Amino acid sequence: MKAIERKRIRMRIVVVGFFFMIFFSVIGLKVIYLQAFCPWLHERAVDEREKSLIFHGKRGTIYDTNGREMAVTSADVESIAAHPPYIRNAGDTSEILAKTLGIDVKELNTKLTSDKSFIWIKRQVGPRKTEALKAFKFKGIGFIPEHSRFYPNGMLAGQIIGFTGIDDRGLEGIEFYYDTRLKGRDYKLKVLKDGYDRKFDTQVNADQKYSGNNIILTIDKTIQFITESALEEAVTDFSAKSGIAAVMDPGTGAILALAHAPLFNPNFFGKFDRELWRNKAITDPFEPGSTMKIFSAAAAMEFGCKPDTIFFCEKGAYQIGDDVVHDSRAHGWLSLGKIIKYSSNIGIIKVSEMIGSRMLYKTLRDFGFGEKTGIDCPGETAGALSSYRRWSKIDAGAISFGHGISVSCMQLLTAVSAIANGGMRMKPYIVQAITDPNGHPVESFGPSKIRRVISVKTAKSLKKMMRSVVEKKGTGEKAALKDYSVCGKTGTAQKINGKGEYAEGKYIASFIGFVPEENPQLAILVVVDEPLKNHYGGTVAAPVFRKIAYETLNYMNIPPRRKASSLTAVISGQWSVVSRN
Repeated sequence: MKAIERKRIRMRIVVVGFFFMIFFSVIGLKVIYLQAFCPWLHERAVDEREKSLIFHGKRGTIYDTNGREMAVTSADVESIAAHPPYIRNAGDTSEILAKTLGIDVKELNTKLTSDKSFIWIKRQVGPRKTEALKAFKFKGIGFIPEHSRFYPNGMLAGQIIGFTGIDDRGLEGIEFYYDTRLKGRDYKLKVLKDGYDRKFDTQVNADQKYSGNNIILTIDKTIQFITESALEEAVTDFSAKSGIAAVMDPGTGAILALAHAPLFNPNFFGKFDRELWRNKAITDPFEPGSTMKIFSAAAAMEFGCKPDTIFFCEKGAYQIGDDVVHDSRAHGWLSLGKIIKYSSNIGIIKVSEMIGSRMLYKTLRDFGFGEKTGIDCPGETAGALSSYRRWSKIDAGAISFGHGISVSCMQLLTAVSAIANGGMRMKPYIVQAITDPNGHPVESFGPSKIRRVISVKTAKSLKKMMRSVVEKKGTGEKAALKDYSVCGKTGTAQKINGKGEYAEGKYIASFIGFVPEENPQLAILVVVDEPLKNHYGGTVAAPVFRKIAYETLNYMNIPPRRKASSLTAVISGQWSVVSRN
């Protein structure tokens, strides 16, 4: 090779190298410029590859009084999301997703072809469906783990506990009332993808420090089951529209059970009528009927009337102005105690006339009627008790036997518990403690006295009257227990229709009482709405009380009353029989 050719080759190499050097220098300078002087590009790149979503920490657990789980949070579901710009075949993807998830294919296809960078397809999908969809390895489709709420006991205590929505927010019951305590703290979850958009990855940082607090109820799962079973049986047997039953510890105000029929399953709340979601024992007022007579009798005794004070019951019909009040059976002279035992409407009207409207109103207000009990449940009603100044003569009479007044089941149960508790009214409560995620106490709740409503002497006299109700020939004899002394009162009230008139053939049958008389451990209310086969409280509701009381007393190991027995002893060489109680 000649020297001149070699020179030309070197020159070409130098020129090419120079241009490459200039080219790479420009690229380098551009890179430096973009990296150092264009931060918005970095932000845009981050925005393209990751999406920050706000999630909640694990929701706290709800326990019954014995530490048994009533509502728990599990992580066995995933939510399906999409990144539309990276989906290659929206039509095929939409068809498969829609068929598997049971959603509208046209609506889904519209979402997948939109300009949005991120969309939810479906939240909280079960593992079977998510695994099936993962097998297709769709580009632009991601699976994000989430928490879901689960109620291990199904329908048990559904109206008490309530349920949560798709975003883990409480929507009904305790879940709603204590939502701020139960829900976890917010945290950010980053959804990531690689350069080929082959998958989503997640940065999960929701450890226990983000979890919500736990709730411990006063509800006993076993007593709740006993109460629900007995109530459901009665509603079925009498072809009733619905029913409510509640059990309270009268000495503390703690709610041990609160049952509804029909029930609903909070795991699938959307499949049930919204009417069934509500805790009607708290939210729905009704006219109590003859159960109100025991509180009218309490007013009379506080006024100075004695249990043996007699009243003439007009042989079954009593005219007040243009109205005529009837008894189910004709009675002549009855003592106050017998008026309660036989549930005489006319008799209790005569009692109310003697003490006057002001005294009756004051006593009913002291028992808590016309005001909220303050129980820690959402949507509580105050019922309705108008001022005595607006009562006519027939109004006063009707209110004395439970018409013209509306109450909630919780008000009625709290009021009768005051009698069982010697005249001291306690505030009802359904949550006894709140603990942190590690189980350490955060807050506790216990018995709280509201006021003394009647004297101890009056309470004792009322107990005797209520005991006579369940004795032979009393209206509530079907509530009697063989080995326990029961105190109670029946109620039968005609329902009011939408026009404000009493509806023909529609009644509410009820029974309220407590057991044992000597040291009451349980106060129980049973309300059956629109029973068809029979509408009297003593026939429909009293047997439910008996069943709940008997099984609960056995479960709680509360011994029956002692019967008189004989003890044989030798005194000074002689045989003697000594009676011992």
